[in-house]
Amino acid sequence: MTLLSQNKTIQFLKKNLLLGLLIFISTLLEIYWSVGKFSTRISSGCLDCSFFQDAFFMSLITGIFLTLVFLMVSLIKNITLKSIIKVIFLILVWYFWNYTVFVDRESSWSTYTFKEELYYTLSISVFPISVLSIITVLVSNFITKSNKHK
Repeated sequence: MTLLSQNKTIQFLKKNLLLGLLIFISTLLEIYWSVGKFSTRISSGCLDCSFFQDAFFMSLITGIFLTLVFLMVSLIKNITLKSIIKVIFLILVWYFWNYTVFVDRESSWSTYTFKEELYYTLSISVFPISVLSIITVLVSNFITKSNKHK
């Protein structure tokens, strides 16, 4: 293996590690911002699980999954289309996690209908998801661009 190919491999790994870390941290922030008010509530699925444990594992899974998705999306040349796809994936995954936390720590202990669960989750998620998804995609695009020119 030549020095140049080793350098490219290291840059590739560095870029994806940074991307995974960005997604992990953004997801953790988004979960705490959106559904953090349920952090003191008991989980209906695991009575001994803390909110931090749940948020940590959700963020870890999301970091790995979306890093792979973003890696596949990076093959698209159109930067606008790439960014739109990234934002859509972030919105869908984060909304799913917020819904999961809400159901697990709030609505499963009450009498919410499915429609009410979806609406409430949407109402507490719109602003945090909007802000953090845009920031995350902008930073991910910066990471991708800054490492291409090295």
